[in-house]
Amino acid sequence: MTDKKYLYTEAQRQSDDWNPVWDKMAEMDPEYLEGFLHFRSVPQNHGPLEQKYKELIFIAINAATTHLWAPGVRRHIQNALRAGATRAEIMEVIQLTTIMGIHAMTMSTPILEEELAKFEEEASF
Repeated sequence: MTDKKYLYTEAQRQSDDWNPVWDKMAEMDPEYLEGFLHFRSVPQNHGPLEQKYKELIFIAINAATTHLWAPGVRRHIQNALRAGATRAEIMEVIQLTTIMGIHAMTMSTPILEEELAKFEEEASF
């Protein structure tokens, strides 16, 4: 039986996009989960992007170094394939997502140079 109070939660449970972590959230704070899923549903259910492109974006978000959510990557790859994405399109999204990792290098290398210069300067005194 569908709980009319939690329409978005129940709709999400019936979709191909249910995150098992949400089971625990539903137990702990069902009102918050309902509000989150309602908010999340706006761009998912409206807007000009085809579902395939939304899924490709979700793959990038879930694969990003700041998120690294393997179950989400898997789920959205499955959804993207069902929505018509090709292997090559999904691979390109994954390849583009790896660019985020370079920021550790581009931020850290100049700092390393600065700190090495300070260290060497202090050591020469």
